[in-house]
Amino acid sequence: MIKRLLIANRGEIAVRIIRTCREMGIETVAVYSTADRDNLHVRLADQAVCIGPPPSAHSYLVKSNLIMAALNTGCQAIHPGVGFLSENAEFARMVRDRGLIFIGPDPEVIELLGDKVKARLTAKRFGLPVTPGTEGAVTGEDAAKKAASALGYPLIIKAASGGGGKGMRIVRSPSELGQNLAIAKAEAEANFADASVYIERYLENPRHVELQIIAGDTVAVLGERDCSVQKNHQKLIEESPSPGVNAVMRKRMEKGAVKMFRELGYKGAGTIEFLVEGDSFYFMEVNARVQVEHPVSEMVSGMDIIRAQLLACTGDRMDTGIIRPEGWAIECRINALGPGIVNRLEIPGGPGVRVDSFLYQGYAVPPHYDSLVSKLIVHAPNRERALRRMERALGEFVIEGVKTNREQQLRIIQDPVFRSGNFGTAYYQSIEKELEHVR
Repeated sequence: MIKRLLIANRGEIAVRIIRTCREMGIETVAVYSTADRDNLHVRLADQAVCIGPPPSAHSYLVKSNLIMAALNTGCQAIHPGVGFLSENAEFARMVRDRGLIFIGPDPEVIELLGDKVKARLTAKRFGLPVTPGTEGAVTGEDAAKKAASALGYPLIIKAASGGGGKGMRIVRSPSELGQNLAIAKAEAEANFADASVYIERYLENPRHVELQIIAGDTVAVLGERDCSVQKNHQKLIEESPSPGVNAVMRKRMEKGAVKMFRELGYKGAGTIEFLVEGDSFYFMEVNARVQVEHPVSEMVSGMDIIRAQLLACTGDRMDTGIIRPEGWAIECRINALGPGIVNRLEIPGGPGVRVDSFLYQGYAVPPHYDSLVSKLIVHAPNRERALRRMERALGEFVIEGVKTNREQQLRIIQDPVFRSGNFGTAYYQSIEKELEHVR
């Protein structure tokens, strides 16, 4: 087992990793920008190293500074967390080349899965169905028109190296194709330094379902999560299991996913994502890292996913055993709607309630980074009791001094359509105007 680990991230995910490392007897080194010197992860880590000014491009994304910080503090490994460099094959390779362990899959696997076009072809090779679309990247407007004619409208243009809704445009008619293609390519270049895009048939209101995978000496599936409540392709609420997946579909998904991860030699935590429409499901992508919503799977499986990830990537045998998810878990992401100082904070508790956060009273939320400030997770024997528990916990959660989406999340949990379980990715859009007045 490694003795010291650098966490190349910030905020709640860094706090989450530190807590597991402390239980495992692993020392942690935090990194921080000057805007984050008072962040909770800096306070909790055994050591902390400043790596630059607030802009991510000058701090959390500077690969050489992160590696130097690890070497100078005697670390044996680097955990990339989520976002930032967590799926960056070049960074993983640099870490490996300097004799350090990258807590994630090998760079060759990240490269293969990070390119969404290659990932689609890989999924097809392992027998997973994919949404009808182009076999490779679309090079220009003429090629896009030809693909659109064959596929039919509506279509969606996606960045080959993308994620998080960036470089993604919906096209409903031929007159919209050229402009949206140009915008998608520009967004892809700006966000991922890769202008490559591909085209798929657009499914109007599918469910977004993902399987949580842990892979090492064996491949374990920790059930599925439903992530269909999204705003601009950004997830807001996740739950496990999915109300829209039956036992037959689950078994088919798991069989293809296990085969794919095993034959790729995947190591660590990963998620395979699908779009579900009726009784059909289609491979979408693999996130070659731990996910923001991993606590949902931890609550139903009883597993510490960060611990399993560390064991798998450092060569230790995973202590997974047989995974039989139990009960129902729901996560609400609490996002800040702007910067501010937390002048009052009351965290909910009670049976089956968990809060992952980096907030504390007096903390100044900076304007430079992702808006996620807390994750509220509940677990109960069934969905109805989990919904009631989440409603109660959201009602107890008090954050003053910083505007958040807590009230909007409470409104969604109380909505009859959401409570019915019969919804897809278009759900949020259907109530968005109503939520604008919820404060």
